[in-house]
Amino acid sequence: MRLLVLGGTEFAGRAVVEAALGRGWEVTVLNRGRHTPAPGTRSLTGDRTTPGGLDALDEGDWDAVVDTWSAAPRAVHEAARLLRGRARRYVYVSSCSVYTWAPPAGYTEDAAVVEGAEPDAEQTDYARDKRGGELAVVDAFGAEHSVLVRAGLILGPYENVGRLPWWLSRIARGGPVLAPGPRDLPLQYVDVRDLAEWILGAVERELNGPYNLMSRQGHATIGELLDACVRVTGSAAELRWMAPEVILDAGIEPWTELPVWVPPGSDMHDALHAADVSRAVATGLDCRPVAETVADTWSWLRSIGGTAPQRPDRIRKGLDPEVEAKVLAVGTGGPDLEGVSDTTP
Repeated sequence: MRLLVLGGTEFAGRAVVEAALGRGWEVTVLNRGRHTPAPGTRSLTGDRTTPGGLDALDEGDWDAVVDTWSAAPRAVHEAARLLRGRARRYVYVSSCSVYTWAPPAGYTEDAAVVEGAEPDAEQTDYARDKRGGELAVVDAFGAEHSVLVRAGLILGPYENVGRLPWWLSRIARGGPVLAPGPRDLPLQYVDVRDLAEWILGAVERELNGPYNLMSRQGHATIGELLDACVRVTGSAAELRWMAPEVILDAGIEPWTELPVWVPPGSDMHDALHAADVSRAVATGLDCRPVAETVADTWSWLRSIGGTAPQRPDRIRKGLDPEVEAKVLAVGTGGPDLEGVSDTTP
């Protein structure tokens, strides 16, 4: 198989490249030259945000294209139109954020999507940008030759968003750790390598259409995730489980200040951790145990010096230590919560 990956040097794109190389595929990557491509790839340089940025793709043909673009849909449309007739399938890594907020628990790929998205739009907001990218691919390649990967929470090595790396770094520091409860709260996510393998399988099977791409709900719990972080880091950290009400009353933001976690019974939990993924599972999605994802992410993090890369277009994740200390004090009968929200970044 001949695969073209637009980007291919960070997180999801990098995982796709490595998985394809592992299958013996011929892999070409187009990137801006800011990061070193995986060994074994044919590397082309181009910046799709600038005039002539796709010139390196004027020649060549491929069995499939994988595109992870998250900004202006126009850039996806330009690439897809250029490659139409020279690639058999276009795989666009989209997001479950394209669904109209908030989709109910158990939502399928038929759920309503955001309005106002356009394939030739400039950058607007994340949901409409991703939906515009989907429209761009379908317009250029047709529904029969387009795969729309509506990913949810993605974890694993190379993460540049700051969720699992933050938890690992925080727990590695030790001491009492604010653990957001309940500890049996079901999570739904996908290891980036399992996402990559499903994408390559979709190319081989000649799939098309949209797919909710994450594990079954409850593949792991927040307790299993954080317990795994304690084990792999060898830390003496003490997880102190706090009720959702205590966390929310402190003004702490779910998902961002406490990455991965959102309160049970909320619209956020239904949207982020309760999608119907039966279509992806039926077409080959296989998700590895949470312990493996956590251990491999920790090994990667240590291999690069302990500090994960951070995408400049994503807000930083994590809880301010002062806020954490105040909430922990409340949970053990210390001072009240007055002023905690004022110190939250």
